Amino acid sequence: QLRLVESGGGLVQSGGSLTLSCAASGFRLQDTIIAWFRQVPGKGREVVSCTRITDGRTDFFGSGKGRFAASRDNFRSMAYLHMNNRNPDDPGDYSCAGETFGSCSESSDEYQFWGQGTQVTVSS
Repeated sequence: QLRLVESGGGLVQSGGSLTLSCAASGFRLQDTIIAWFRQVPGKGREVVSCTRITDGRTDFFGSGKGRFAASRDNFRSMAYLHMNNRNPDDPGDYSCAGETFGSCSESSDEYQFWGQGTQVTVSS
């Protein structure tokens, strides 16, 4: 069974840092495109980052560019989103998503499986 489980969400002060974790099971992480999405009430999912299979590089989107980083530990089947210099644009429900074929996509429809999400809030 293909499964993703996020953790690490919580409250962080504006300007602070937070790392989200995504635990993968049932598939090889190194053979899977992993993306992070953010969703706020009343809006659809917005892509935050996507890590490619071909070269392992990560593309960042939106307000996370220049502030966020991504990493993965294939041995432990873990993917991470490092959120630095948090600002009021960052709160939301963050989910990791996986895709075993194709390429990175900004569309949530392209991803095969999802985690349950973890909530992130920012205090001023």
